[in-house]
Amino acid sequence: MGTRKLIIELLDDSRARQLVAEMMILAGEVAGRYSQDHNLPVPYRGQPQPELPSQEELILLPAGPVRFCAVRRCMPRSEVGITPARHAGLGLNIYTQATSPIRRYTDLLTHFQLKAHLRGEPLPFSGEQLQQILYSVIASAYEATLVERQTNRYWALEYLRRHSDQVWRALVLRWLREDEGLALILLEDLGLELPHRFERSVELGDRIVVQVSYADPRRDEIRFRELSDQPAQAAAS
Repeated sequence: MGTRKLIIELLDDSRARQLVAEMMILAGEVAGRYSQDHNLPVPYRGQPQPELPSQEELILLPAGPVRFCAVRRCMPRSEVGITPARHAGLGLNIYTQATSPIRRYTDLLTHFQLKAHLRGEPLPFSGEQLQQILYSVIASAYEATLVERQTNRYWALEYLRRHSDQVWRALVLRWLREDEGLALILLEDLGLELPHRFERSVELGDRIVVQVSYADPRRDEIRFRELSDQPAQAAAS
């Protein structure tokens, strides 16, 4: 059997995708408010208020991916429970996910509760029963998320291993260990964020050109070598 071809495709943040995302959030807010108004126990999703860098700190960072990265790393994980809570990331006082019952079990639980209420039937789950279900569901969902991230990471490194002769444009996003020269870089053509150790002085927001020098997906290891500016033309073509 031959080696399967790997493709990494960046999805454009089109107006259509933005519209769908906004409508999904709106549906979640409506479902949450309706459930609260009618005292229906559903899996409400909230997010604690993050401790963001000050405006003075942010303004010193280059606008775009570098500044977004600084904000994103301050965002805490969302929380799920039967008590409504503010979702700081969305700016909503109440929110539940209800638009993807096929792929998210918590959305399906919301559907069970809402549909039973609208039919005038007894609710499938009491608040206590729903909370017990959420304990196991949340743990399983977290494990599934970790597996998905590890799988995506593995195939990203495998893709780069197979294209070790290619030149990539990259952006210095943030320091991981500045005293050791270890930074996080963004491969702009692939949307991948990976570590790189610099042997020279660089600033956040600097654009560089790199090539894979070593990649071992099984050991989750990758190293790059920095090239001069001349190959940038080849990377852009």
